Amino acid sequence: MANTDIGIDLGTSNIAITTGGRGVVLNEPSVIAYNTRTERVLAVGKAAYEMIGRNPEYICVARPIINGVISDDDLAHSMIREFILKVNKHQLVKPRLIICVPSFITDIQSRAVVDAAKSAGSRQVFLIQQPIAAMIGAGINISKAKGHMIVDIGGGTTDVAIVSMNGVVTSHTIQTAGNAIDRAIIRYMQNKYKLLIGERTAERVKIELCNLYDPNDEVTYTVKGRSLLKGLPAQVDLSEIELFKAIEDETFIIMEAIRKVLEDAPPELVGDIYDNGLLLTGGGALLGGFTKLIKRTLGIRCVVAKDAINCVAKGTGKAFKNTATLLDGFEAVTLYKYR
Repeated sequence: MANTDIGIDLGTSNIAITTGGRGVVLNEPSVIAYNTRTERVLAVGKAAYEMIGRNPEYICVARPIINGVISDDDLAHSMIREFILKVNKHQLVKPRLIICVPSFITDIQSRAVVDAAKSAGSRQVFLIQQPIAAMIGAGINISKAKGHMIVDIGGGTTDVAIVSMNGVVTSHTIQTAGNAIDRAIIRYMQNKYKLLIGERTAERVKIELCNLYDPNDEVTYTVKGRSLLKGLPAQVDLSEIELFKAIEDETFIIMEAIRKVLEDAPPELVGDIYDNGLLLTGGGALLGGFTKLIKRTLGIRCVVAKDAINCVAKGTGKAFKNTATLLDGFEAVTLYKYR
């Protein structure tokens, strides 16, 4: 991987970037803040994320990537350009880019990603599907005729795939992932306790309290927000069991996606997966007790990848060495193709 080569994990919640041989050099929220009066970008990443819920009316804080795809072209172009400038500001040569995309992405959505890369000043663009990138980033040898299964739980989407011989054999993507779990927690607090909380608080509750395998009613976490009845600050002690009830539906939607891919897979590959186990990557892989729940429900051994959050980003960087051998799920994109 040359010093000017850049790998980008274009996630709904976070953008991670790798450059040269330095590994992951940036991992920040996929958020941009701009002044609606002057139309100037004020901040991206962590600085913009800190403004959520605290911004005046004339400052817009937005997420231009929703459920794994670009929803606002202009903002996405500006955000990606700002991030690339952060990591590549001293380079005079235009970089090559590998950008990670969900496996379900359409041609129109691919075009939006390529246009964003073009606006950032890239000379060559590659697109790689999340399951392939995650496998490579986790250090799995996917070149052999042996099945490996991965579940990548990001912010906007969950990608489930079986990979063999450098290609995707079968896959399924759902728009139930980390953000959907956060929204479920927000709804639960509103409906049961009439307590209004923000997405950042919901995410913190999920990280600190989640136990999907054997939740305990005696383990609690103090959730602070605004009372919908009084309009004043309030707090509630939420237990592990209550949190499990709040996110149970979303958890089992992910479980059903795993089951569906297993049902669609050739029997020989299912046998391989029984031997190799299932690999979890992404931020959702860190949900407490999730690996044990999968083992109990589906009967498959399950492990969390080392550095699960950055697996996809690392895979995009390593993919530059495998451009000649990767099959389905990897594409060299010529910009004129979309003109």
